Amino acid sequence: MVFDLQLMSCFSFTLKWKKSSCLLFAGDEEIQVFANVKIYTYKEMRQATNDFSPANKVGEGGFGCVYKGRLKNGEVVAIKVLSSVPKHGVQFLNEIAMISNISHENLVSLCGCCMEGDRRILVYNYLENNSIAKMLFGGSDSKVKFNWKTRTKICVGVARGLAFLHEEVRPPIVHRDIKASNILLDKDLNPKISDFGLAKLLPSNLSYVSTRVAGTIGYLAPEYAIFGKLTRKADIYSYGVLLLEIISGKLNTNTNLPYEDQFLLERIWALYEKGELESIIDASLGSDLNTDEAHRFLLVGLLCTQDSPKLRPSMSTLVKMLTGEVDVMSLQITKPGMITDFMDVKVRKKGQQLPPNKLSPIVSPRPAFQL
Repeated sequence: MVFDLQLMSCFSFTLKWKKSSCLLFAGDEEIQVFANVKIYTYKEMRQATNDFSPANKVGEGGFGCVYKGRLKNGEVVAIKVLSSVPKHGVQFLNEIAMISNISHENLVSLCGCCMEGDRRILVYNYLENNSIAKMLFGGSDSKVKFNWKTRTKICVGVARGLAFLHEEVRPPIVHRDIKASNILLDKDLNPKISDFGLAKLLPSNLSYVSTRVAGTIGYLAPEYAIFGKLTRKADIYSYGVLLLEIISGKLNTNTNLPYEDQFLLERIWALYEKGELESIIDASLGSDLNTDEAHRFLLVGLLCTQDSPKLRPSMSTLVKMLTGEVDVMSLQITKPGMITDFMDVKVRKKGQQLPPNKLSPIVSPRPAFQL
């Protein structure tokens, strides 16, 4: 099924509100962005969150804060309050435009929004189990339910959500910020891709778009981080890093470790070359672990992160690899695009000296949990 997304990839936006719809203006062209997303008043948002009580705060990051709220009809929602930074106004409009007209079981659902004065608020369906980042890296107690069966369900679900964005929506959507904190989990631990504030439309007549680099260090594809060349393969690289994190139970970048151990992808590639890939599988996994399946998932992660974008499989092919419909074991895997390699390139281009044990100034380090 193909979903047509009749939008312009443009940052010069204004909004005109109506009772049941929102009109987006790009220049002189009027585009109806959504008709089923409710428009809330700021008063309703205050009431839902008990005046944005700290007790209701469930997340915070550079974008602002997320609160758990209860609407007048009793519905529990997640309320994302963007800080009053100009770029967040752009992200607010971008997120509405990207996801208001599409629906998939592995994407978050936008319930509504609020725009009064300089206030920008997005309202989503509430997901009880926070994010992968919280569940997997939030402490030992959070790993109790994160068994192998759950991890496989999450890996496949995220892949299906991305395949939908890349191959069923027209024009395709490139998310640009796939990472552990942007994959939320419902009460049954089903994954939902969230935070479309950085997403880009990929015009059908172009193989890539050139854009300002934005995202999270450790998840950025090298061709995108260095040259700003954005294709669907940038999401595939990010997904590969996420997949390796989920199987290993380790952060992709950990500056608390010795420098030679800080970058997960480099460690996994070294183990792959030595034939010791299975040693990186999360030791906390219990008796339900399928070692052969985990090994296959790690290989898929390495296929996603190959340095050459042309060698990375499409998301629909990756789904088939994860579910065993396409053989992975016989495929040749080339060296990944290493974070240290393209950090050095970026630094040389700028004529800078890379400080020891420091990340490149390409983008900000991993932020706190985001919706």
